[in-house]
Formats: sequence, structure tokens, C-alpha cells
Amino acid sequence: MSEKINDAAVSVCIPVYNNSDYIKETMRSVLSSDYPDIELVIVDDNSKDDSLDVIRKAASDFVNRGLASKYYDFSSVGNSSAEEYSERISSESEHSHTIFIFHNEKNLGMSGNWNRCLSLCRGKYIKLICADDLIDETLISREVKVLDENPEVLSVESDTEFRDSAGKSQGYYKRYKKNGIVDGKEIAKYSLFHRDYLGAPLANMFRKFAYDTFGGFDPEFSYIIDYEFFMRLAVNGKVFIIHEPLNFFRIREDSNTGKVLKGDKGEAYVKEHEKLVKKYQNVLGLSDGEVRKSVRIRKIMNVLGRLYLKLHL
Repeated sequence: MSEKINDAAVSVCIPVYNNSDYIKETMRSVLSSDYPDIELVIVDDNSKDDSLDVIRKAASDFVNRGLASKYYDFSSVGNSSAEEYSERISSESEHSHTIFIFHNEKNLGMSGNWNRCLSLCRGKYIKLICADDLIDETLISREVKVLDENPEVLSVESDTEFRDSAGKSQGYYKRYKKNGIVDGKEIAKYSLFHRDYLGAPLANMFRKFAYDTFGGFDPEFSYIIDYEFFMRLAVNGKVFIIHEPLNFFRIREDSNTGKVLKGDKGEAYVKEHEKLVKKYQNVLGLSDGEVRKSVRIRKIMNVLGRLYLKLHL
């Protein structure tokens, strides 16, 4: 395998499950980035719809239109590892976007497929984007610049714009109140008594080193696996905050977030939040009373989130 491919600066991975209506637009969003060297890793989790066919056709179309230099379809070779597929990739002569398509023979579920996505990434920086979300064309370049210039920073995040299924803006979600480099433990602790300032994968880019060191998404969590993962990174290093809405989160009733906030998964979400707080209680120096307070606040935030969905969906 060529050194160029090994040293791909950025891996963007998209886990897919029944996202045929949106995946092409999400792929286009990534490939339209002004950053010149992205490996786009797409893993279909044995979708029941035609997501895989849409991905294959979109990849071919984007190569023909010059948005990507090549695409490699590994969807028919089973659950290959990063090392196995790397050996089959020919050399690249210049910086370019390259698409890699994978397919799980059995459905792995959210945490399983998200972790497989991470395991297939080879760039020194990683960004995970859900298959219906979008990013600003400048976002990746700006995130890379931050991580290049600040070796103590494990992850960088930006504000989020909410959009409905038609792409219309439905408000904004601002990250932690400070700008630039912030101690991750400070953000983690503050989040537990206010709202999640760490989650939403598309809002974050992180070092592959951090994933290799601290692990991937915890399968013990179902609804807040992104929150737990980015909290784990935060308590082990610095976070850089960009206060501009450079990522676009699509709010849908049938999404994981939508189901939780609508109320039918709210109780399970609160239980997971309690598990999260207890997992980081010691490292953040929380008392038992503070744990109970955080859970009470989470219940209130769920109610407010439910009201927000009723107004915007």
C-alpha cells in the first residue's frame, strides 16, 4: 500500500442504516469540502432499504463529476479489516478525495457499526457524520488547522444548526460558553448540570490517537453513545471550541434523537444519563448529591426537548 494512502490526513466515516433518502446529499456535503485530502469511509449496516445501491451509484457519479478521484467498493468482501482492504488499494499520485464502501453481512446496531467505521479509518484525524447530516465546506479545513496547531487538543467542535427533513433551518445549538482551548473536564462537568455540550458526532473532529488510546463507542449505551464517547475524550485532554454553526443536524421524528425526545424512550434515556454520571463521578469529583441533581436536570431537559420537537416537527 502506498505511503500516501497510509498518511491520509482526514478520515470521514458515515455509518448507514436505512438512509437511502439522505445519504447521497451527505456524501456530497463531505466531498464538497475545501480540504483536499479526505478518505470517506461508508459502512452500510445491512440496510433493509436500497441504501447500498444508492451509495454505489452516488460514488460513481461523484467520481465522474470530479468530486472524488476514485471509489473502492468492498461491500461484497465481508467484514474486512482496515489492514486487509488497505493492501488492495493502488497508489495515489496527488491529494484527492477517495471513497471506500463497506457492508456488514449482519446488522451490528448503532454502537457496533459506529465502531466498525472507526476501525476502518486510517487518517490521523477522524470525523463521524450520521447519514442524514451535513457540514459546511470550510469545516474540515478549520478543524484540521486547529489540531495541527494545538497538539494538546484531543478534539475540536463547532456550533450546530438544526434543520428539518426539507433542509429548513430550525434553530441553533451552541457549544460551551468559552472560545478556543478549554479544559475538557470543565466542559464535561458543566454539561452534566446543564445540557450536552460534547455530543453530536458531526460537530466534532478528534485525533485517531485518542481513539486508539481511549477506545471507541461504549456498547453499554444505546441513546447517548456519542455523549459518552466525547466525554471520555474530554476528561482526558483539551477541547477546542469554534463558535460558528458549521455543521447541520437534521431533526427527524424517526431518528434516535427524535424517538427519545418525543417521550417513548425518555425514561431509558434518563437511566442512561444516570449511568453516564456515575461512570465519571470520581474523575470529575462529584458527590452523590450532585449525581442526583444531574439526573433531575436531565429529566427537565427531556421535557423541554419534547416541547421543542412539537414546535419544529
